Amino acid sequence: MDLSDKSTKVRKGEELDLERMEEFLRDNIPGLNGPISVEQFPSGYSNLTYLIKMGERELVLRRPPFGRKAKTAHDMGREFRILSALKGVFRYCPEPLIYTEEESVAGCPFYVMDRIKGIILRRDIPEGMELSPESMTALCEDLVDVHYELHSVDYESIGLGNLGKPEGYIRRQVEGWSERYRAARTGDAPSFERIMHWLSVEMPGESPRSAIVHNDYKFDNVVLDPLNNLKIKGVLDWEMATIGDPLMDLGSSLAYWVQADDSPALQAIRTLPTNLPGALTRSRIVAGYAEKAGIQTGDFRFYYCFGLFRLAVIAQQIYYRFYHGQTKDPRFKTLIGAVNALENTAVQLLRGAAM
Repeated sequence: MDLSDKSTKVRKGEELDLERMEEFLRDNIPGLNGPISVEQFPSGYSNLTYLIKMGERELVLRRPPFGRKAKTAHDMGREFRILSALKGVFRYCPEPLIYTEEESVAGCPFYVMDRIKGIILRRDIPEGMELSPESMTALCEDLVDVHYELHSVDYESIGLGNLGKPEGYIRRQVEGWSERYRAARTGDAPSFERIMHWLSVEMPGESPRSAIVHNDYKFDNVVLDPLNNLKIKGVLDWEMATIGDPLMDLGSSLAYWVQADDSPALQAIRTLPTNLPGALTRSRIVAGYAEKAGIQTGDFRFYYCFGLFRLAVIAQQIYYRFYHGQTKDPRFKTLIGAVNALENTAVQLLRGAAM
């Protein structure tokens, strides 16, 4: 049974010009043959991702979304540069092939990479896939291992030293995401002022470690090996990667981690199968990462709370586009519910709730 991630028909209004695209690809990627066909991967709320088939070759194209975009987001050239630098030292990266800023092809900058074919876990595991509690534990442990492996890459040696500024990283993140939330807030969204104030007061000092941080590391951004679905073979969606504090990266990942004993409000917005029997708890993930890294994390609430807030900002930015009629994707309508659930969870954390 083929459990690999499936593409579907391209959404209306997000079509590619096949004639121009085929000509561009043939001119820039050697060895392509056969007619072009294009489908779209339907998941994801940010950059648009297409599957392009030409003969036996399967390529993936990434381009920015339509409508209002955050000023510093959706930098296709930056994402392509990160993949190009990492590919030789981090075996989970897809192979980047070509990037262009020539807007005559698709109306925007975009890049193309080889497809990593495999299984991607979303809200529920694919039909036909079985994960025992022991297998789920092993898969979660591999997720943590690969995350730590990324954080262990010597980014200076591969030319990514100027990708970001580790000094002042935490403060910039708190202040920057606060500004983004205020700019994207709609009339039906919570204020988050209490959370933003707490984060600004409670932020820890400078981290002694800096690393490449993925900033969106979670199950539906990793590809499982179809021959061994307990092993990760690829990591996708590098648009938000930078140099920063690895604990902030871990906290951002945990914001997506809805475990079995979480509130009904969090269960309602769960997007990953992290509630399955055998799945690690957030506390066990932090402890496992700390053991591998040989560090003490202390009270992790700040990092988890920041992750919840940051995820709410991302959801609110996307919802803003729907609210103002800049996209008609029906999935975006429900994101205001996620923003409210994340705000409530963060408030409970401030009141002393366990992580």
